[in-house]
Amino acid sequence: MNRGSVAVVDGFGSAARLAKAFDAAGYDCVRVQSTVDVPGHYRSELDLGLYIANIVHIGDVDATAEALEAHRPLAVIAGAEQGVELADALCEAAGLPGNGTALSYARRTKDAQVATVASAGLPTARQLRVQQADQLAAWHADLGGRVVLKPIRSARNDGVTMCDTPRESVAAYHRIRSAINDFGHRNEGVVAQEYLAGTEFVVNTVSGQGRHRVTDTWRYTKIDVNGVRDRINGVISLPPADPRWPRLRHYAFAVLDALGIRHGPAHLEIILTADGPRLVEVGARLCGADVARYAVLATGESQIDRTVQAYVDGAAFLADLDSPYRYDAHAAMAFLASPVEGRLKAYPLLEQIEQLDSYQGMTLRVTPGQSLRRTVDDSSEPLTIGLAHDDAATVEKDFQTICYLDGYGFYELETDQYG
Repeated sequence: MNRGSVAVVDGFGSAARLAKAFDAAGYDCVRVQSTVDVPGHYRSELDLGLYIANIVHIGDVDATAEALEAHRPLAVIAGAEQGVELADALCEAAGLPGNGTALSYARRTKDAQVATVASAGLPTARQLRVQQADQLAAWHADLGGRVVLKPIRSARNDGVTMCDTPRESVAAYHRIRSAINDFGHRNEGVVAQEYLAGTEFVVNTVSGQGRHRVTDTWRYTKIDVNGVRDRINGVISLPPADPRWPRLRHYAFAVLDALGIRHGPAHLEIILTADGPRLVEVGARLCGADVARYAVLATGESQIDRTVQAYVDGAAFLADLDSPYRYDAHAAMAFLASPVEGRLKAYPLLEQIEQLDSYQGMTLRVTPGQSLRRTVDDSSEPLTIGLAHDDAATVEKDFQTICYLDGYGFYELETDQYG
């Protein structure tokens, strides 16, 4: 019996779990590479053994769609941020369920994204697409307070900069506009947005036929570290019983509708301000950082299994949209930040973390013998710790213990140089 197939555009990082899940459901996966060169930060995660074929896109959508047609996929899904627009185009070319191309640019581009959501009547942050330094300085001076500058097309926290003065904003603008981003391209533009005071949340969803399900929700924790403001140092799961959850869900669904996200996974970042929820940004793709693994431990489901269900058994997905999670547990992930740099000798306090009641595992990005950098962004993060437990207080306590241990004493270098 021939197996069906699905195509994953830029099946990097967390998309590996998606390929494995479709395989378990009886479907082969074809990987479509949206660029000839794989972005540098994904090369170590590249595993073509998960896919029956790898199609490299060289700019001709019709040619790529024709190559894909040989595998007769039932769906084309974006696995990573830079694959969103190509996935939309391939779905449209093949007549497969997708989000269309009319709003592809807005789904991928931060200032257009916020403008599109605002045009749908939803409250959003004030923003400026920066054209020149004087324009930015005047806008910031008129707005007052803190602003956030970021590339218009990026992923993770690449280039995101908090600025308290027009001078800082102008300096950040010059730095960002000339930088090469995580995808290996020069930034196409810069957007400035008002700083939103409040608690930031992640809402992960899966959509099918224009209807949506929240699969997992998280609260960001942040610290100022190594000269970086509001560096995300962890996520803690948010249960539906939390009074903030319904407001986040309602706003998230409205954002999905405004951006035309009718099929597949989406990853939303929303700040709950004193005036209500405001969109930070949304990715029309899976959440990264292996969050799906810990979502399952907390809720019994994740974007991975619900995405498979939405495409393989749409009727069951739609019938189960409003049912509660199977589990009522709690989870967290701690993103550690090294204050030192040099050649790493050991993590001398790691054993204490492994003995925590809610400890579930870790992802080491820097191992002993490798070069350790001071953590200023996601690419310099040395390791991630995962926690899960039936008791929320236990998870919270263990998370705070990790925050206490993370510091100068957590990293032993091969020399006494901490520079």
